[in-house]
Amino acid sequence: MKQNRGNFLDGRLSKAAVLLRLFAMTATLMAEDFTYRITPSKTDPYLKEPILLRVDLNQTNPDVVLLFNFKVNPDTHYKVHPLFAKHNDTLHHTRLENLYELYPLQTGDINITFSLIKRVTNDAKVRYFSSGDRDDFKKLETEDFPITLPPLRLHVRPLPKGTALVGDYKLDYKTKTHHAKAYTPIPITVTITGRGYPPEITDLFPKSADYTLFTERPKIETISTPQGSLIKARYIYAISAQKSFTLPAVELHAFNPFEGHAYTLKIPEQHFEIEPVETKQLVDRTDSPKPFSFEIEWLWTFLGYLAAFVAGYGSALLWERRSGSYAYHDRSETTPLHAKIEDAKDAKSLLQILLASNDPHFREAIAALEAHLYKGEALDLRQCKQRLYKQTKKTQGES
Repeated sequence: MKQNRGNFLDGRLSKAAVLLRLFAMTATLMAEDFTYRITPSKTDPYLKEPILLRVDLNQTNPDVVLLFNFKVNPDTHYKVHPLFAKHNDTLHHTRLENLYELYPLQTGDINITFSLIKRVTNDAKVRYFSSGDRDDFKKLETEDFPITLPPLRLHVRPLPKGTALVGDYKLDYKTKTHHAKAYTPIPITVTITGRGYPPEITDLFPKSADYTLFTERPKIETISTPQGSLIKARYIYAISAQKSFTLPAVELHAFNPFEGHAYTLKIPEQHFEIEPVETKQLVDRTDSPKPFSFEIEWLWTFLGYLAAFVAGYGSALLWERRSGSYAYHDRSETTPLHAKIEDAKDAKSLLQILLASNDPHFREAIAALEAHLYKGEALDLRQCKQRLYKQTKKTQGES
């Protein structure tokens, strides 16, 4: 029994020892597969001071194929963005060199944390992965191991009170003119260039009742260099006024964290001469739409057309109400109708004559005259008179 128990315990101990050895070998393998180095340009920066962060990962175990997934974890205590990345993915000799720019956003002690995953594979899996194409995508099989990296601690120093800009900056301003007419916009451009935290200026010039200030959203350009980001911020304004005014001086309190001293960027006081404009010159002389113009000749013509239309419409109503038999007037004692038709000088006069005659034989001619007068259709007045003359003769003969 003792022997059996002893064998049982020895067996348990031997298994535990094997597991410990395997764990130790794995830990050693993971530790010896590569080396890493994280180097900040500064560990005691000022608030919003740009820090260069260099990250180097270098494979040291040539017996495996390594890949690295590395990133700086985002956090509200700092802002980070990559500047450059250099990867050497030679099999069995992988190397990664990254350069970041980091801005601390809180004073005191803060920790910069990192994420790293070591991906292990072999030559056969790489060859299989490389044999695919765009239409036959193959995933590279790897064993992934999260690696815990210690955080980078920074001690962030505060800025002088009232600091508006952090960095080594220069300011330039341009005004197209200092003389303008009243209410004419005058463009003003302010440019801030240098290295540091991107400017966050909202109201560069003060508001005033003496002028109207028009603003655009600032245009900020960033150029990445191995020494850090170069910043160019442009502020575009337009200012107009009714009378001459003075734009007060502007002072921006800045701090250079690289040299540790404060300085001031200035825009001097500027006077603008405004030429008054008479009120009548501000009124647009072109009427749009054009004013209503009264023309007496047009009115008489319109009334004539209207009278002819009313007469024609009334005769049509009477025509519909009659039973169909018409009483013709005896024209033996009056001027012959064809004489009146012949004397008509235009279509309007002729239409009035025909409408006054109240003769149903003239319905076709009345319709043609109305279409000419109201719809602009073509009409040969002479031919119309000839047809009416013949029709009048025929009507008189019947009567």
